Amino acid sequence: MGSWASISGFLGGSRSAVSGQNLRSRLLLSTGLTLATLLFAGIFYLRQTTLAASPQTYLYLEVGGTLLCFCYAANALVRFRGTHDRTALILAFGFVLSGIIETVGYFGLNDSLASGTLTLSQVPAGWMVSRTLLAVLLLAALAVERYMPTARRPSKETAAALLVVALAAYLTSAAFFAAPAAPVAHVRNILSRPWDLLPAALYLIAAACFRQRIKNEKDKKDSASLFDYSLFFVASLNVICHFSAAFSRQLFDGPFFLAELSKTLSYVVMLSGALLDQARLFEQVRSMAVSDPLTGLANYRRLISVLEAELDRSRRTQRPFSVVLLDMDGLKIINDHYGHLTGSRALVRIGKILRNHSRAIDTPARYGGDEFAVVLPEAGKDIAARVVSRIRERLTAETEVPALSVSAGVAAFPEDGDTPEKLLGAADRALYVMKHGGRSSVQNLARIAACL
Repeated sequence: MGSWASISGFLGGSRSAVSGQNLRSRLLLSTGLTLATLLFAGIFYLRQTTLAASPQTYLYLEVGGTLLCFCYAANALVRFRGTHDRTALILAFGFVLSGIIETVGYFGLNDSLASGTLTLSQVPAGWMVSRTLLAVLLLAALAVERYMPTARRPSKETAAALLVVALAAYLTSAAFFAAPAAPVAHVRNILSRPWDLLPAALYLIAAACFRQRIKNEKDKKDSASLFDYSLFFVASLNVICHFSAAFSRQLFDGPFFLAELSKTLSYVVMLSGALLDQARLFEQVRSMAVSDPLTGLANYRRLISVLEAELDRSRRTQRPFSVVLLDMDGLKIINDHYGHLTGSRALVRIGKILRNHSRAIDTPARYGGDEFAVVLPEAGKDIAARVVSRIRERLTAETEVPALSVSAGVAAFPEDGDTPEKLLGAADRALYVMKHGGRSSVQNLARIAACL
């Protein structure tokens, strides 16, 4: 009877999970259809009205988009140097080429406007080449990331990225320049510029791939980076860009302006996402530079920095502070009997207790090996002794095997020293007395302050 109830409960849970997934899929589908309908309606509204952008507005957007391309390319090269992210490297070259092509097209269009020889129905060749090239490089970056192993050698990575970019640029340019006729907008057709459906389809495939990449990272319990999300939104905005351009009857009309605005907005999203993710990476590196990789506590460098800051503050305020030095008992015995993994786990356990039993203003740190330190601002030796007692009691109460214990020594400013070296030396001498003095732990705790 009990087994039948458990089976029924399992089936009920499975059904609820499946129904939840179905509901989520339906919501996503309905949202997508609604957005697509609104996009269609907006494009056809712009197409039927006389709303149009001025050539100067288009040129301003082109200049702004080109500057964003070059800014992102510089940022992506910095990202590659620090992370060897080949996607960023390939896109850096892609955005540089796209920016150069758009700059050349900008000057050509400006000359045509000045001379009065501009044909509004003609699609700029630079538009098609630069936009299609960027779509091809998005897909190429995905393919390289998935199918080519990481060499971890910047020179080879750079050479491979250059080769991919060169091949993509050559094939894209050759395909358009080998076309029998230049792309022209057909005013009477619903799809006035069917050529733009090609980059739209490429960007749609790229958006689907980046969406799947984000989903896979979530399935692995990893958090997708802001850079991945920005790539997905960039590809999606470019789908809107070229889908809108496909309905443009002539240059500077409503659909064309929407396409240009979507393209420039995609550059803004790309650069913003890259900068924010770069800031996250810099913060992560900064945290790693001052943290112990095993326990997550402050490392020796951070400990010395905090001690120097506390010394400066205490000299100004004339208030004491204490340093507690702790040494784990019997780490070698634990390593010999249980293995080094258990020994590392023991260090992590102590680090967790130090972190949980410290105030927000305290700084627990790994001093080195099996030694730890805690800086206690505005705390005398009596408070530090109580902190040590609480830590030892918490270790004694743990049920995890092996049982852990620590020996401790306390030093305080100003009586035990006025430099980090003197304070740590005094705490180390007190620790030695407690560890090797032959007294019981309770007696040593009572004599910590007296022994200093």
